[in-house]
Amino acid sequence: MSLLDSVKFKSLVSSVLNKDIKQHGKNFMFDSEEDTSWSSSEGTPQWIALQFDEPQTVTSFSFQFQGGFVGKDAQVTATKEDGTEIGEPFYPDDINSVQTFNLKQPIENTKKLKFVFGSSSDFFGRIIVYKLKVL
Repeated sequence: MSLLDSVKFKSLVSSVLNKDIKQHGKNFMFDSEEDTSWSSSEGTPQWIALQFDEPQTVTSFSFQFQGGFVGKDAQVTATKEDGTEIGEPFYPDDINSVQTFNLKQPIENTKKLKFVFGSSSDFFGRIIVYKLKVL
C-alpha cells in the first residue's frame, strides 16, 4: 500500500501533454487504474513534486512507466521539515513493469519529494507514468 493512499498531499508536474489535464493529468498517476497515465509534454527536464500536509518517513518509491517514454538521469530530492534537502540518483529501466527504488537510508520528517528526470528514453523528452507509489 502506498503512503499516498493514506495521507493528504498535493502534487505538481512540470508539464502535461497538450495541456490536456482531462486525458493526461497528474491525478492519473494515483488513481490505481490500469489504463490511465500522466503524460508530459516534450522537453527536458521533466519533474513530479509531492508536498505532504504532515511530515512523513519515506523508505522507497515505485514507478510504472510506459516503455519508450521512461525518465532517465533521474534524481529524487526530499526536503525535511527543517529545510534540509537530501537527494540521490535512481536508475529506471526502459520497461513497462513496476520498478521499485529503495532509498539508501529512510528519510524521516520529509514534507516534500521531487523526482527530476534530466532526459527520457523518448527522443522528444516525453515521459508517461501509469503509477507512482511512495512507501
